Parts: sequence; structure tokens; C-alpha cells
Amino acid sequence: MTKNELAKAISEESGFTIKDATKFLDAFVDVVTDVLSKGDDVALVGFGTFSRAERSARIGRDFGTGKSVEIPASKTVKFKIGKNLREAVN
Repeated sequence: MTKNELAKAISEESGFTIKDATKFLDAFVDVVTDVLSKGDDVALVGFGTFSRAERSARIGRDFGTGKSVEIPASKTVKFKIGKNLREAVN
């Protein structure tokens, strides 16, 4: 599902215009991004939790040359599925 398809589905479900649903979706993404960049979690009860995680530096392999490459430490985002979403998917 693309962003436009999601906005249309939100519009149909909520009664908002597609323009308002798109604005909502953009605001949601901006807020979640801002909160995660500050190191906090976003928990949506029953849906899931977005959290920031640290990846330590490690040695990887360049498959083209076969040489070892050092991969620097980085931050990433994890999502832990909530009970209601898990049940709906199963």
C-alpha cells in the first residue's frame, strides 16, 4: 500500500477529505520521526511500539572483493507488534 492509497483508506474510514487525511498522515510521520530522533518511544496500545535501538560496530564482508569491511555503529528503529494487531494478522 502506498502513501496515497493509505490516505485514501483513512479518508474513507474516517470521513475526512483525502487532503485532510494526507495532512494527518504527514503530521503523524513527522511527529513519530521527531520523537524517535530524540530517543523516546512511540507506543500505540494494541497496535505496537516504535523504539530506537543502537547497532554496535562490526566487521562485514564486501561480497564483490571478498575483503572484510568495518561497519560503523549506528542507530535504527525497531517495531514491536501489539496484541490486537498480532491477533488481526493471525
